[in-house]
Amino acid sequence: MPSSVWPTLRRQLRADLPAEDFRTWFHPLRVASEDAEHLVLEAPNSRFVEALEEGFRPIVDWAIADLKGPTYQVLFKSGETRTRVETPGTSSRKKSVGSPEPEGAPSSSLNPQYRFDSFVVGNSNRFASAASQAVAEKPGIAYNPLFLYGGVGLGKTHLLHAIGNRLKRAAPGTRVVYLAAEDFVNDLITSIRFERMPAFRERYRTIDVLLVDDIQFLAKKERSQEEFFHTFNVLYTRQKQIIVTSDAQPRDMADIEERLRSRFGSGLLADIQPPDLETKVAILQRKARQLQGLDLDTDVAMFIARQVHSNVRELEGLLNRVTAFASLSGVPLDLEFAKEALRDVLPEQDRPVSSAQIIKMVAHHYGLKVREIKSKSNSRQITYPRQIAMYLCKRLTEMSYPEIGRVFNGKHHSTVMYSVEQIERRRADDERLAAQLERFTRQLG
Repeated sequence: MPSSVWPTLRRQLRADLPAEDFRTWFHPLRVASEDAEHLVLEAPNSRFVEALEEGFRPIVDWAIADLKGPTYQVLFKSGETRTRVETPGTSSRKKSVGSPEPEGAPSSSLNPQYRFDSFVVGNSNRFASAASQAVAEKPGIAYNPLFLYGGVGLGKTHLLHAIGNRLKRAAPGTRVVYLAAEDFVNDLITSIRFERMPAFRERYRTIDVLLVDDIQFLAKKERSQEEFFHTFNVLYTRQKQIIVTSDAQPRDMADIEERLRSRFGSGLLADIQPPDLETKVAILQRKARQLQGLDLDTDVAMFIARQVHSNVRELEGLLNRVTAFASLSGVPLDLEFAKEALRDVLPEQDRPVSSAQIIKMVAHHYGLKVREIKSKSNSRQITYPRQIAMYLCKRLTEMSYPEIGRVFNGKHHSTVMYSVEQIERRRADDERLAAQLERFTRQLG
């Protein structure tokens, strides 16, 4: 008899969980039995059941309580004894046509182009570069773990590969594994599904250096965080080097467990900021020489550099377009040609930031409506974001205090001045606020 509870529970879980988690962990489940007090769901094997209990039990209990009340239970059972039954002569056939075995840990597929001598050092990344080189010289001793963080396209991946390449050249027998955190999660899922966890753990815990890119991908993935936590502990205890990258520092990774954030913060934290103008020019000129054998004119490099505020990959994309146009057109690459080549891909020039843009962004970030930020409400939930919006209006536009006040439903200019001063003072003492203001500024820029 078809289940009356499971379809409704599935819909609820699908709405509550990330699509990837639902597809991986709940789509394979089948109803084993159902009565007035229990729903028994069958999972592929005992490891799968263990992962469900560890990672999803609370959310399942909450969902079923909403549907059937607090006494109704959802139970998981393993279906491995049934699925492992084979008739004589079928074993080898099943192995050849069935689901693939879990893949091994990603090989240390280091990009040989990413070296320390090809990394352009400036004020924005000098500390991170020096820390990475120190780790490459004395792995497991100098700074362990090394946690590199910063925005997209600023060079974190380059430094990871550079560390690995330096270590492999110095000691070819060093067991180095580089992977994205997403690869770790996918390998774990496959290993659980096909009961290969001992092999999984050995792959990651018997190496000398672990390089993990974009560790923030583990957010909200409880079982993945659990496995990485234990892998981290094993490697750290054995004085093996761990280097991870993220788009945020540990304390700002709200969806990563505290114990992991604590481990990340116990080593050396090194941030990479968007490059300044001089560094961007140096990056462009070096890339032009490396990839095109071209001595890029400083005026051209300066023009391209001014078009991108932070992302080095965007810089390289503009450079590739300019050099390709020049090569295909057979004309010299000068400033006028660069402007013409980029005319169709650049945003409107000198477009000022508006108060409307600022208010919309701040409201969205804090889960408010624009009209709420502009309202006369004095609730803390609204006044703090409003002060931030006023501060950004003063710093990023040419508006006067009275003009800003008029935007905010006729606030007196003294109120605007007070708000700006309040945020300025708090910014000096509150690193988290300072970082958020910087993010707002970058997004608006």
